[in-house]
Order: sequence, then C-alpha cells, then structure tokens
Amino acid sequence: MALESLKARQRTDYSFELEYRTRWSDNDMYHHLNNSIYYFLFDSVVNAYLIEHCSLDPPTSSHIGLVVHSHCDYFAPIEFPAVVDLALRVNKLGKSSVTYEIGVFVRGQDEVKAVGEFIHVFVDRESRRPGKAGMSEDLKTGLQKIVVDKASL
Repeated sequence: MALESLKARQRTDYSFELEYRTRWSDNDMYHHLNNSIYYFLFDSVVNAYLIEHCSLDPPTSSHIGLVVHSHCDYFAPIEFPAVVDLALRVNKLGKSSVTYEIGVFVRGQDEVKAVGEFIHVFVDRESRRPGKAGMSEDLKTGLQKIVVDKASL
C-alpha cells in the first residue's frame, strides 16, 4: 500500500475506536512513544473489538487467533501525556484469516501518527490448524461490520 495513501488516513476511514491514555513508562529515551508500545496498542484494539463485537472469549474459545504478520508505518511521534484514539478496520476477510488496519491518532489532532497492519489466522486451539469451516459465524459476522470497500484501500 502506498505510504501517501496511509498518511492521508482520517478517523472517518475507520469503523471502531478505542481510547488509550499514554503512561510515562510508554516513552523511550527520545521522549516519544516506544515502538513496542504501538504493537501493544494494536493487540489491544483488535482484541477489544473481537471480545465486544464478535463473541470471542479468549480463555475458553475453541478457536484462537494467531498473529502471522504485523508492521507499522510511523509518520509523527506521540509523547506522554496524550490521549490516543486507536481506529480499527478490516481490509481483508478470508475464510480463516483477517487483515486489520489500525490508525493511531492523538485526541484533538486530525493527522494520523501511525498506521499498522495486523493479520490473524484463526485456528483450532489444540491442533493450531485452521478448521475446515474457517472462523466461527459470530466472528465472521462481527468482522464483516468493519470491512472496508476495496476502493478505500
């Protein structure tokens, strides 16, 4: 995906948001949010959505999501203190996999600070293999609600 299109992302390009209040310990020695914190945030927004909107109960579910790919494009720093809005959408929904996009915005600012990608493959908890039917209907139905039109990729 072209960096220019990612840099142009707006909050309205996403269907779900989760608020995060940065902590002093999130800063690195350069006084901005440490790169590893972004991945913590990606995991948080994705799993909050799955639990709230897809009937996923991670401790008891027979199927689990394994992260098979992740990356982040950083456009501007964030530093403590800040309220960050994590914006989520689904760019691709397959039989057992889903590609999420996460936009990171500072509350009160319009420009996107970072855009991440996170790919889950849903597998059987025991075998660690995708099921023949793919992901559950509850999961697929919930994720379909935030799938974007291919034209907005």
